[in-house]
Amino acid sequence: MKRVLAIAMAIMLVVMSLAGCSQPAADTGAEIALITDKGNIDDKSFNQGAWEGVVAFAEAEGISHTYIKPEEASDAGYLAAIDLAVTGGAKVVVTPGFLFEVPIYEAQTKYPDIKFILLDGAPHTADYATFETKENVASIMYAEEQSGYLAGYAAVMDGMKNLGFMGGMAVPAVQAFGYGFLQGAEDAAAEMGMADGSIKAIYHYTGNFEENDTNKATARTMYQEGVEVIFAAGGAVGKSVMSAASEAGAKVIGVDVDQRYDSETVITSATKGLAPSVISVLESIYKTNSWADFGGKTTYFNAANNGVGLPTEVIGEEGADAFDRFSSFDKAAYDELFGKLAAGEVEVIRTIDVADATGYATAEELTSGLGLAKVAVTTR
Repeated sequence: MKRVLAIAMAIMLVVMSLAGCSQPAADTGAEIALITDKGNIDDKSFNQGAWEGVVAFAEAEGISHTYIKPEEASDAGYLAAIDLAVTGGAKVVVTPGFLFEVPIYEAQTKYPDIKFILLDGAPHTADYATFETKENVASIMYAEEQSGYLAGYAAVMDGMKNLGFMGGMAVPAVQAFGYGFLQGAEDAAAEMGMADGSIKAIYHYTGNFEENDTNKATARTMYQEGVEVIFAAGGAVGKSVMSAASEAGAKVIGVDVDQRYDSETVITSATKGLAPSVISVLESIYKTNSWADFGGKTTYFNAANNGVGLPTEVIGEEGADAFDRFSSFDKAAYDELFGKLAAGEVEVIRTIDVADATGYATAEELTSGLGLAKVAVTTR
């Protein structure tokens, strides 16, 4: 617990330091380099969570570090950014997100002496014909379905009956968040003895991870139709949803990192231990000589190893209640459910069969694949 609190405080300092930051030079000889995906390191989501882990560890250990935003959001652009980092002296390269799967597949062979930390992905060829994680790559995955489950369960237990889900692109991590969200709502409704169809859920993919007027309009429409809370699982999409929620006096569930600090509308967040997982892998390189625990394989961070969950502490406010934005759902109820997940007593489906190549599931596929009865889901 002391280590978790220490990490939390270190991350809080990083969050405060991000305001107004600009991209540092890539040719400074930095030993640890992070390459961003389409977003920025202050995206309040995946890039920021990973960068906070890099900064917290590197500053504590006195190791030079930098980040690079690729000039082009493509395989070639990401690989060029990796080239730039390595040329600049990087020995460890951190890449947040599935968009780096193909570039890392190439880079792991091109730079056998460089250690790569690939978050939310596994290296493969562009045609998905070949998957290979070499010994210089740590593939880190998260049980997003468990985080989503906790969020959906909490929302329904708190009395909400009209739910919304706005995911970014229908990639495995986002799908898992959404599937878990629906399952959590289903189980909570069943536990409360609610009738079939009592919970209404609108399920939507934006097709991007952007803050824009279209995404805000979509969220606004959902709220106008009676949705009480939207689970925004799409990076900067969340900013659009928060804006709409603020105007509507409605609620939001954040994603990846604790987003309560970004808007009063955020009641909780389905988090992944981005910073702690990055720190764990960096420790294996620099402190414990245990890279073999991660290199050449995929490691899942889940409830059993505290890799996912809802926030249980308010950073910088000792004794504060992280569940204070719920009406009735509290930490005791959360701890009980989390314990069941960690012990394997509750199993959450991560994938279902989806016919459409885009990954967009129909309402029928969601209902049958996830065993929904209490939750009546519609897609748009």
